Amino acid sequence: MRSSARSSAAENSRGISAHVLTLHRRLYHAFNLGCKNWEKTKKWHCPDFEIQKLVIRSIDAFLECISSEISQHPLVKDSVDDMAEALESILESKSQPLMRLACDVSVKMANVLPGSMLQSKVLDLIGPLAVLLSAQELQVALTCATALNAILSKLSSRKDSKVLQILKETKAVSFLVCNINRFSVDDKPIEYFQEMASLLSKILWRWPPFRFCVCTDSKFLNTLDAAKFMCENSAKVAVLQLYSTLALCRNGADKILESGEALLTMMVACMDCSNSLSVRVEAFKLAQCLALSRTGCIKMMNICSEPLVKAVIMAIRNWNSQSEKLAKTQMHVVKEACRLASITRWAGDHHQYFWKEGVDRVLLDLLLDNYDEIHQMLLEASVNDLAITVQLRLGLNFKLFLRPYVWDILGGLAVNCAENFNRGMHKKEFQLKVLIICVCLAFIDSTGIPHRTSQISPTYVVEGESAARAVVMMVYSTSKYIASMARSILSKLLQSNGRDYLENLVKTIKLVYGSEFAIPGNLQIVVSLMSLACHSSLPKYRKLIIKCEGIETLIAFIRWWLKNPVRVKRASLVPHLQGHFTEQICCFHGAEEWEGEDMFLLFSLWVLAELVPHSALKNTYQFEDQIVQELKELCCGNMFSPGSRWYAAYILCFFGIYGFPSKMGKRIGKALDEIENADLRLDLVNQEAVYVHEVILMVRCPLLLPLRESILAEKSSSGDDVKQDLQRKVLNSVQLSAHVDRQSLLKLLEFVYLGYLHGYDDLVKNLKILSKHCKLDGLLKMLHRRAPNWETPIPRFDLSPALDPAKHHFSDLLVEANTTELVHWKCGSCFASVPHLHVHKVVLESSSDYLHALFQSGMQESHLKTIKVPVSWDSLKKLVSWFYSDQLPAPNFGCMWDNLDPEEKLEEIQSYLELCWLAEFWFIEHLNEECYEIVVSCLNFSTNLPAKVIQVAADLSQWKLVQVAADHLAPLYHLLRNSGELDALDSNLVEMVRAASVRLSQEGSSNQ
Repeated sequence: MRSSARSSAAENSRGISAHVLTLHRRLYHAFNLGCKNWEKTKKWHCPDFEIQKLVIRSIDAFLECISSEISQHPLVKDSVDDMAEALESILESKSQPLMRLACDVSVKMANVLPGSMLQSKVLDLIGPLAVLLSAQELQVALTCATALNAILSKLSSRKDSKVLQILKETKAVSFLVCNINRFSVDDKPIEYFQEMASLLSKILWRWPPFRFCVCTDSKFLNTLDAAKFMCENSAKVAVLQLYSTLALCRNGADKILESGEALLTMMVACMDCSNSLSVRVEAFKLAQCLALSRTGCIKMMNICSEPLVKAVIMAIRNWNSQSEKLAKTQMHVVKEACRLASITRWAGDHHQYFWKEGVDRVLLDLLLDNYDEIHQMLLEASVNDLAITVQLRLGLNFKLFLRPYVWDILGGLAVNCAENFNRGMHKKEFQLKVLIICVCLAFIDSTGIPHRTSQISPTYVVEGESAARAVVMMVYSTSKYIASMARSILSKLLQSNGRDYLENLVKTIKLVYGSEFAIPGNLQIVVSLMSLACHSSLPKYRKLIIKCEGIETLIAFIRWWLKNPVRVKRASLVPHLQGHFTEQICCFHGAEEWEGEDMFLLFSLWVLAELVPHSALKNTYQFEDQIVQELKELCCGNMFSPGSRWYAAYILCFFGIYGFPSKMGKRIGKALDEIENADLRLDLVNQEAVYVHEVILMVRCPLLLPLRESILAEKSSSGDDVKQDLQRKVLNSVQLSAHVDRQSLLKLLEFVYLGYLHGYDDLVKNLKILSKHCKLDGLLKMLHRRAPNWETPIPRFDLSPALDPAKHHFSDLLVEANTTELVHWKCGSCFASVPHLHVHKVVLESSSDYLHALFQSGMQESHLKTIKVPVSWDSLKKLVSWFYSDQLPAPNFGCMWDNLDPEEKLEEIQSYLELCWLAEFWFIEHLNEECYEIVVSCLNFSTNLPAKVIQVAADLSQWKLVQVAADHLAPLYHLLRNSGELDALDSNLVEMVRAASVRLSQEGSSNQ
């Protein structure tokens, strides 16, 4: 026994029974048989089989007597580390007769002791247990899985990085996958599959890097596919959980959805009430994981939209129809069903099935008890009389925890409705009316707005954001029927004089940017902005907000946000979304949520967009030019959410700017007034002509081109014709209709080249006619100043279609890569054997000052029909992609990246290093910045990559990146120097790493 343990034994024995003390003494007697000198050995060790057996039995007996009352006793706490060390030693000895017994005791230890006690020594047990997952003896492997399941369930997240490393070193995931694959072959018991699958799910949930190797294992996916037909509930739960954890990865979700109808049919069947509660819960969770993205939701709905919606509605409806005692046991099921029903936030055909299945009545039953009584008694009542009864019933309902989900479902249904939606056509108008009253009352109560009803229910702040959001979605619904009903009801429920409340809302927004003290919380800011948006939909309150300096306040707030962006995810604000799947996802790149993390910005722009048309902003505000410029820059920024960019563009419409300013448009717009490379003349009836570039019109406004394009396309099937087009400049002409005037045409071309145009009211009428003829629906919508619909995608300025082989006859230039890697490369449009791409001078010179100077120099180089680009083929493809779309394909930094070895990662970013150098040489500043940011991100995501990147970056004279790599290597300088890993680097580079290490040490000393 340790000396410290001896000295404190008497003190620690208080409150412990004699039986426990006896078992404790026997435990340490067994420990002492293994190792007498604890102070020198530090860890318990004994190779003797009998002593190991005695120790295991002593630990087992001691754990058996520990009750919840004494689990926190000092005597127990002081014994935990010693027991864990002994078990670790015995497990590492791999004595076959003792393995199962040691694993059983590990399970008991994890189950009996509180999680706080296990944290200090839990890592010592994970390694040996993980190794034993490969044991041939079934019970040993099974018990190890059970023990690891219990331990990981109590593991603190602070240990995640260390456990990740242990699991990698022990190849635990590979063993689990192998065990599951052998399940059907070796005819093992169902408990074996359930335990292995449960442990694998737990690991994949907490450590995303393992997902890639699992979801790319075709044998494992086939095994899992076969396992979904097992009848046992425990097996169904295990299979559903595994699929859910794989679906948390975008690649995994895609693979699952590619498997087709069978799995989704099984998933929907598991939602049925004939299954156990645990099976139903996991089925709903799997569907939620598959619908984490818009594309995933659409794919799933295309396969099983109607049956899935029916299953959701049935789960909620059945819960309402059951007795209260039975219903309480199923709360978890209905909660997950409501979470799944929130897929109404995505537009799609599933909305029609929700209405068809009576979602409005189902939601009412969740909110109100005995809705039928309300329907019978108050069918002809006024809104205010109906609101009094509804509010009383809302206060009596005990299902408060479901309300935020109800508001989310309702908001999604409202905002994604078809324009001609009319519930009155289905004799359900009263139900919808009551639903709108419910959410308006919840919104009013949660925000503290005075209203006309005499009954005041408690304020439920937690549901305030969801209720406010739902009201916003309804008063701005695409359905005129819902929007008008919601605005009418909201107006009647609000007091006639809400000036004081609106002044307080405006003051709340002012506090954000104008005060160092008493700054509102994020949730209060969001709800205040949503509340302003709701009030702005009503004319009399809109006027009050303008009088309360609402426009000035919002402009100041927007400017403050742009200088100090506060990025907030909705899931971090509202309790009912916290701790959900979104915190565990990987490989979901690109923001699919319309509001993204710009909630403050989006809703402030939304309110401003409602106020601006009803104010004298252009005449009374001296800072018009400044705010317009800031809004134009906001439209250009890909770092902003689609919703924010759309409302910025919508506001610009009222300043005579129609469209989306973009970096791509700014580049291509340079060619609008340059006729040197123009290859098409547009002739007007008054003998005037406008010179343009055929390739740009072909992509951006094809209806201005004549039908001869199809003739040219037929000619392009001959390689000689393409070659002739490259060798001579042909100027074609098109005679335009007499209805096209020069001024309107120039403005339309401004939109085609820049992505937006400046136009005043006297031009708009003719522009609308011309835009309609050219089927430029996006421009036409903006010319009519129509507010954007929720989830409307941002129109892209993309010339990539011009690279299609069928369009090669428009090409006037070839670009070749400096590569020999594509030996068997062949072009389908010409006979050139060197890897190349067909491009257009107008696009390239608009993006590069170097190429512009080259083509306009008048020297021999300006007449080149082929340019040799000193980069690899992969780099050339990325370069051309950027020229034509302003999009640079970035590495996938999810679980796929984590599974690449250092050489593969270096190969992945080699092209970005090359493009960094080329962009510097060709004076393409934006491309250089983008490549630089991508390389820096790669270095941030990889600890072993900087040592390989630093030399490549130096060879390309990219000294900024060399310094970044040196800074990443600085903490490891002494380790790398002693191991010889720096020997391959130039001496100057080693010196840079050493200097960075010195600076890091000095900064650490100064901060102490």
